[in-house]
Amino acid sequence: MSGAVETVLTPQAQAEKRTQEMWDEDTASKAMGMELVEVGPGTAVMRMRVREDMVNGHGTLHGGLTFAFADSVFAFAANSYDYRAVGVQCDITYHAPGRLGDVLTGTGREVTRAGRSGLYDVAVHREDGTLIASFRGNSRVVTPRAK
Repeated sequence: MSGAVETVLTPQAQAEKRTQEMWDEDTASKAMGMELVEVGPGTAVMRMRVREDMVNGHGTLHGGLTFAFADSVFAFAANSYDYRAVGVQCDITYHAPGRLGDVLTGTGREVTRAGRSGLYDVAVHREDGTLIASFRGNSRVVTPRAK
């Protein structure tokens, strides 16, 4: 008997620990100016300001960057447990354009999780409450995290 005591984390503490570990290594989200606001088991909230270098020829936020933002929210929600998960299929619907200077909030929530698969919804809103995009992502557990 080693005498070592294993610490058991609450689901909230585990979500905070796991997403912080992921955030520490996430240079892409940081480069886009994203901010991790809140996490919980199966949930994540992030913010991002639309910068000049994100606006396309129509004067609106490039759709691919909207997708990247929603995908990051999805990733943090799906990786709030004691394993590593990746997106295997994701859809996005664009409802309204993001514009230069907008501060967008992405809110992700788990719809269901069973075995190695999960389903997550993300809503991206402007500060005035306008829905910019709705995103649905399917995740797949690829490996347990090291303790």
